[in-house]
Amino acid sequence: MAKQISDRTRADEQVVKTACQLCFNHCGMNVYVKDGRITRINGMAEHPVSHGFLCIKGRQAVDYAYSKDRLLYPMKRDDGNWKRISWDEALDTIAKKLTDIKDKYGAASFATYIGEALEALIPTGGFSILRFMDVYGSPNLTCAETCSKVRMQAERLTFGMWLPCCLSPGEAKCVILWGLNRYISSPAVAQPITTVRRKGAKLIVIDPRRTPSAKEADIHIQPRPGTDGALVLGMLHTIITEGLFEKEFVNSWTVGFDKLTERIEQYSPAEVEKITGVPAEKIKEIARMYATIKPACILLGSTLIDQSASGFQASRAICILNTITGNLDIPGGSKQIAMAPINFLGQLEKWGDMPKALGEDEYPLFCRLNGVWVFSLSPPSIWADAILREKPYPIKAMAIAATDPLVTAPNANKFKQALEKLDFLVVMDIFMTPTAEMADIVLPAATFLERTDILHGNYQSIFATPYALLGKKVIKELGESWPDWKFWAELARRMGYGEYFPWQNAEELIDYYLEPSGMTVKQLMENPSGVAFGTIMDEEFYKQHPEEQRFPTPSGKVELYCETLEQMGYDPLPSYAEPPESPVASPELAKQYPLILTTGARLMEYKNRSLHNLPRLRKRMPEAVVEIHPQSAEKYSIGDRDMVIVETKRGSIEIRARVTEDIMPGVISIPFGWAQGNVNILTDDAPACRESGYPALKSMLCRVKRKT
Repeated sequence: MAKQISDRTRADEQVVKTACQLCFNHCGMNVYVKDGRITRINGMAEHPVSHGFLCIKGRQAVDYAYSKDRLLYPMKRDDGNWKRISWDEALDTIAKKLTDIKDKYGAASFATYIGEALEALIPTGGFSILRFMDVYGSPNLTCAETCSKVRMQAERLTFGMWLPCCLSPGEAKCVILWGLNRYISSPAVAQPITTVRRKGAKLIVIDPRRTPSAKEADIHIQPRPGTDGALVLGMLHTIITEGLFEKEFVNSWTVGFDKLTERIEQYSPAEVEKITGVPAEKIKEIARMYATIKPACILLGSTLIDQSASGFQASRAICILNTITGNLDIPGGSKQIAMAPINFLGQLEKWGDMPKALGEDEYPLFCRLNGVWVFSLSPPSIWADAILREKPYPIKAMAIAATDPLVTAPNANKFKQALEKLDFLVVMDIFMTPTAEMADIVLPAATFLERTDILHGNYQSIFATPYALLGKKVIKELGESWPDWKFWAELARRMGYGEYFPWQNAEELIDYYLEPSGMTVKQLMENPSGVAFGTIMDEEFYKQHPEEQRFPTPSGKVELYCETLEQMGYDPLPSYAEPPESPVASPELAKQYPLILTTGARLMEYKNRSLHNLPRLRKRMPEAVVEIHPQSAEKYSIGDRDMVIVETKRGSIEIRARVTEDIMPGVISIPFGWAQGNVNILTDDAPACRESGYPALKSMLCRVKRKT
């Protein structure tokens, strides 16, 4: 792995050790400053996970901070034009609008739609938004992401807790990468996989795309997009019918195995082959490898399982696969992580009197299990419909921060219609995005290099002992940009909620947040590479508790058959649901739209919707492309680099073709996050997964033709 580890300073330079926040990996950074300006950036060798590695995004953070496209001042729409205003005017205007809306329609008519600040649960930003919504009295806050929460939901129903895979170097002997392209999605934390491969570990990759990881795998299989849930059940069928499961563990520590055995009878490898297109013998082979080569682990990509009609049930099946093969709670398998205690919202005042959040009646399982402390986070895919139909009540105002739903939300044209219906829209971001262009007021956000945050646990805990690290403020805020927490605190004070926001700076807020853990900002300042912030539990943690409390589930055991799901009207056992748009579920539609569109593949240069305007990154990846197999390209007379038109029932886009054997025949792949070639004009926001309300973004029907 390439490293950038020298932190030697030049004349008059100072080095600030911090962490990158351009993706979830939060790699360590040495940031060099001269005369108050950043001169260069490289990797921090002593960082507990990245060990000096810094990807191309992190190395371009100087361009990110000093981009000529930065929003630097509050702006107000005035007769269709943008007018610079003061922060005082912006805060007074917003406070008056929110007060008027609350008086006329009720607090629930104001909603917040939050991206990175809440996705990463960065306390200074996400914490402040949560607290503001609490004291204002609205339950309508959601995280813009449509990944990972589905599997966390499944883990909680199966184990009673989040139980991620903790892969330590030298431990795993078999690794399944399910939709995870580690060199692109998580290059800094790919090293443990490389380490175990060098020691002889088997690698299985499940992905419709032939990624770099797939090209080096022992086995690469390509199921039809959206059918992964059936594939897991086919693996379970092989393991159970061939007796490859851990009988003693299953008998002692699980409930519902007999019912599971009955369920999987209908998912023989031969039947699953008909669904997925994966040969039955390959299904048996990977099932046998996973069950017999131990320890083994499954590492999931961020969306391949989640964004499907079987997203929740497929995640449940993977939990069960892990459990019955004896890969639960062993080094190289899944381990419980005990995070250090923290203050969340502190004293809660309003939440008990709040109405139900958007979608809570339709998706109670998702909303309740994925709530942040006291909030029910509703599925973001339902928001456009809720606003347009004014059900269960009208949404009149929104604040959108750290995301651009006109680029990132499914069915972007519908989301645009929803935003047009609002009486008032505020957007806080670093750049003027398509969504910001629709706002009444736009507020300039500080970059991570201009604010102080605490970063902890999160993705890195999968590969190392959980830690906390201070994301230090490196330079003064450019222009009049503010960190998110400051905006919400100042707005709260204008509206009479000042007592709930007593902190005068980010350091005071972080100290309050950390208080139960015994850690302080001072301690983090003195330890720039991070401090342990919790532990990976000892082996076989469940044997250390009384029998009735071994797992925090109603039964005290791993629930293969989940009565909680049954009581809520859901299937208590894993099952498979066909994608709503597929050659099987909608054959007539498939005659008009014969190809399968899958979305969401990540690019090394960009963080989803971010960084596309940075010249050096844009030079490396100048435009969005659609990957299409040579067989499909020949059928539709498409050549490499041709401009093509891709159409679905929702709309059409023009995009450049990349003809490659790295995608399945009959399938095309388009990344998201591009304003030009915006795949979310094509995607459907209709909920496909019954438990989560997530749409089927991995499997939609489309057609392609060469632009003439």
